[in-house]
Amino acid sequence: MIGAGETKIVVVPCYNEEKRLEPERFLEFRAKGVAVLFVNDGSKDRTAEIIERFAAANDGIGALQLDPNRGKAEAVRHGLLQALTHGPQIVGYLDADLATPPAEMKRVLDALSGSFQVALGSRIRLMGRDIDRLPMRHYLGRIFATAASWSLSLPVYDTQCGAKAFRVTPALEAALTERFSSRWAFDVELIGRLLRPRPGVTPIDPAQFVEVPLQTWHDVKGSKLSSSAMAGAAIDLMRIARRQRR
Repeated sequence: MIGAGETKIVVVPCYNEEKRLEPERFLEFRAKGVAVLFVNDGSKDRTAEIIERFAAANDGIGALQLDPNRGKAEAVRHGLLQALTHGPQIVGYLDADLATPPAEMKRVLDALSGSFQVALGSRIRLMGRDIDRLPMRHYLGRIFATAASWSLSLPVYDTQCGAKAFRVTPALEAALTERFSSRWAFDVELIGRLLRPRPGVTPIDPAQFVEVPLQTWHDVKGSKLSSSAMAGAAIDLMRIARRQRR
């Protein structure tokens, strides 16, 4: 379980991850002083049992059970809210398939050791880096990321990488108070809330965002992002853009 005094907590949303989840790999975070909170989003397989048993056997590992299924956006939001109750300085979230390995997520977390408030993992394929993405998902992702950058008025390269970290601020706490309207583009919605929070909350300056180019990232079989989901994300993005412009 997660006790008091943890300064960094990573939320891991899980839905029917029985065949892909490798709990022992998350112990790499504990070796680096990072707590892990698994969020079971109403899975229909043995995911709930797996994470409960793992959390019971390891300090600094927690399990949050949601029922019924609420979607990744709400699983992440509820997980971050639960993480905040432990009083950390930094929180983040990471996909359960570990397409972003623990060592790379640690680099994203460490990017907040200076003046930055938000760190985003970024999948940029360059020589000397091990970035393996399916071509179609890569090109569709580039179109989506370009549109997201325009909607946010933020020069961000990769909004959809599942590795993100946040310094705990009033802007973050305010951004998590209401459920996300988007199921798949919630990353963009969250960034938008941080840039333009509700009245009375100090926004996070764009200069306090940083993208961390990942050294390693691999597409993992079994992704739940279908073509229909990508179409839904595009529609959600248009809605988010309209709200941001207002």
